[in-house]
Amino acid sequence: MTLCAGTDTSRMQDSVSDETGSEICWYAVYVKSRHEFKVRELLEKATIEVFLPTVERLRRWKDRKKKVTFPLFPGYLFVHTPSSKPDLLAVLKTHGVVRFIGVHPGVPLPVPDVQIESLQKLVASREDLEPYPYLQKGQLVRIVSGPLAGVEGILEKRQGQHLLVLSIDILQQGASVKIDALDVEPV
Repeated sequence: MTLCAGTDTSRMQDSVSDETGSEICWYAVYVKSRHEFKVRELLEKATIEVFLPTVERLRRWKDRKKKVTFPLFPGYLFVHTPSSKPDLLAVLKTHGVVRFIGVHPGVPLPVPDVQIESLQKLVASREDLEPYPYLQKGQLVRIVSGPLAGVEGILEKRQGQHLLVLSIDILQQGASVKIDALDVEPV
């Protein structure tokens, strides 16, 4: 097994390799405006593992109210695929995909597994999840009890409430959830 290029080396998580020896990593993909759900569907049909974090919001019209599902990070989704050129090209050829997110054009930067796992846990919890500005400063904490145990993020305080902010570095975006500050420990 090899270490994914974008993985935090202090955690030393092993990545999975496919039969060709290519690393299988999570990558952030930028898609056309309002194409997130369609791209997810097309990638799933191509048997590529996809994660599109979504949130439900109550929308009101003149005659009705309805819960509508929206992408947490509009314009972005994540794919779990081998790092070989043919596999990455298969993603890029999908209708609606614009590009991979990376430091250098044409070179995708893997997203650390711990960030994807924490984000998946937050989305699955069905808590009141909100987009949050990307933060570089703040206390890194881990939730120690409850349904979000193990989730790591930055502890913030806003309007007298404590928030756990999960930052997705490659997107320079984040999401926040209200928490009890007593349920966290420093990392």
